[in-house]
Amino acid sequence: MKKLDIPSLEAFVAAVEEKSLSKAAQRENLVTSAVSKRITDLEHHLDKTLLSRHGRGVEPTAAGILLYQHAKSLLRNLRLTENLLHEFANDGKAKLRLLVNPSSILQFLPQQMASFFKTHTGLRIDLVECHSYDIPRLIAEDAGDIGIYHADLPAPGVLSYPYKQDRVGLVVPNGHPLSQRESLFLEEALDYDLLGYFPRHSLDSFLAYVGPTLSRPPNVNLQVSNFETRCRMIQEGLGIGVVPEQIAASYLQPMGLQLLHLKDSWALRQFYICVKSIDAQQPLIRELLDALLT
Repeated sequence: MKKLDIPSLEAFVAAVEEKSLSKAAQRENLVTSAVSKRITDLEHHLDKTLLSRHGRGVEPTAAGILLYQHAKSLLRNLRLTENLLHEFANDGKAKLRLLVNPSSILQFLPQQMASFFKTHTGLRIDLVECHSYDIPRLIAEDAGDIGIYHADLPAPGVLSYPYKQDRVGLVVPNGHPLSQRESLFLEEALDYDLLGYFPRHSLDSFLAYVGPTLSRPPNVNLQVSNFETRCRMIQEGLGIGVVPEQIAASYLQPMGLQLLHLKDSWALRQFYICVKSIDAQQPLIRELLDALLT
């Protein structure tokens, strides 16, 4: 005996919900005759009339209502199964997609990932470096499972949890006119060339973020996104730069640099971990989220 097939059930569910074969066809990207044939074949297979057809469209019979309820549940479970299988790599290992901004990758994740993998040896994590302003949107669009970003407030459209904090400081070469200072406001360094890539990444976004704390834009001749490269440029006298304090500490002595504490309120940054939702059917996401928040 021929078995029930998924495309026919999808067409039938669409027809019941849309109350029209033509609208069901649009929804399923089919022509109306194809939807009609699939439902007719389904009726022949079950030997039951499932839809009453009339001038205003279609409506399910009593048998059709029963099939609709069970077909809806079956299709929902099928989609859930497909979504769960996306957590696995092609080799069958469990896989999670972790979207993280560069500062978090360097400062926070190595130790946490080492600890997590001690108890999750069969898991694969795709670690993707992204800008903080992109990460919540990508998580909301299912382009990743967990994201780490920094912002003043939690981003809308996702579930966010406070993660960690850091501070950015001002790195200058030894012997620079500012090198005798221990702390300052960035405003006090505007007479000197700055290497670009600030908090908020672009200069325009940074200036909009810091608002009236600067009386004029800094002079930026060179944009450098990589932290180590930025410090090497500072070493060569190409400018001074804003760098996360914990990251800068690794380069100070080897490169002959100094780190000045920035007293600006924006120098303290809050990081968040975000997910689209907490689904009981996706325990690996919950386990990684708990591990990162511990």
